[in-house]
Amino acid sequence: MAEREKREGLEELFEKLETVMLALEAEDVTLEESFRLYNEGMHLLKKCNETMDEVEKKVLILDEDGEAHEF
Repeated sequence: MAEREKREGLEELFEKLETVMLALEAEDVTLEESFRLYNEGMHLLKKCNETMDEVEKKVLILDEDGEAHEF
C-alpha cells in the first residue's frame, strides 16, 4: 500500500481528504467511525504535506546568469 500512496498525486490525495471530511460531517456518523475517519484524514494530510515538501525541493530557480539551481 505504501508504494501505491507514493504514486498518488496531490489531486488524488486532496480528493480523498475531501471525501473523509464530508463523511465526518454526516449526521449519522458514529463516534467510532469519527475516530477512524479522523485518523485517516490526518494520515492523508501528512501525506499531502510530504508531497508538497518534495515538490518544493524540486523547484528550480534561475540565477542572473540563466543557470538553474534547486530551491
